Amino acid sequence: MALLALFAAAVTAAGCLSAPGGDRRAADPAPSATGAGDPAGSQDPDGTDTPEEFAADIDDARVIAEEYWRDQFQASGLDFTPVGRLIPYRRAGEVDCGGQALGRNNAAYCSAGDFIAYDVNWAFAAFQQIGDAFIFYLLGHEYAHAVQLRLGIRKQFTIQQELQADCMAGAYIGDMERRGRLSLQPDDTDELARGLEAVGDDPGQPWFAEGAHGTARQRTRAFVNGYDDSLKPCDLS
Repeated sequence: MALLALFAAAVTAAGCLSAPGGDRRAADPAPSATGAGDPAGSQDPDGTDTPEEFAADIDDARVIAEEYWRDQFQASGLDFTPVGRLIPYRRAGEVDCGGQALGRNNAAYCSAGDFIAYDVNWAFAAFQQIGDAFIFYLLGHEYAHAVQLRLGIRKQFTIQQELQADCMAGAYIGDMERRGRLSLQPDDTDELARGLEAVGDDPGQPWFAEGAHGTARQRTRAFVNGYDDSLKPCDLS
């Protein structure tokens, strides 16, 4: 309940983006990087918020998401196959999913090719402006879509599918923090709230519209439900 109140307060105050205040990194980060390249943007002379740190956080998020879902599947007696590829792109149309070009300022899981693709310049800008906690949410949300496919989950409306993925992202971050694999710093609550504010639907978007993801408040509540209570409120049955 306290975490939800903190998220709600941060979302209410999120009128603009600001630089991250804390460093939320994996407790036991993987040494390799994704090969995300050298995204456009200025490098901090102190060595924070650099392309190298961004690439390391992307890779950490993928490794920990794979670890989390492998454990969940094994606990249920199921085989788990990790997402095939993680693909950074820079231009609209550089990557396509089942013949449909992916646009700029986006991240998506492609079921046709079993990969997660993201606009590296957009994601790096969000990393600098919102914070590294948002990168773990972003990868967690897209990985959740891959898990939905593996479990055969297909909701009637897009918003149901998306809010469930937000809940699953919250569960992955919350459970891995409680397990000691992630360390959530105080400023990360604000970072996640700003990130959810940034990706919420515009006011007036019909909930049943194709492509609807949910308002910032709906997405925040779904995420916090998963963070607080693990996968139970995510309704994966």
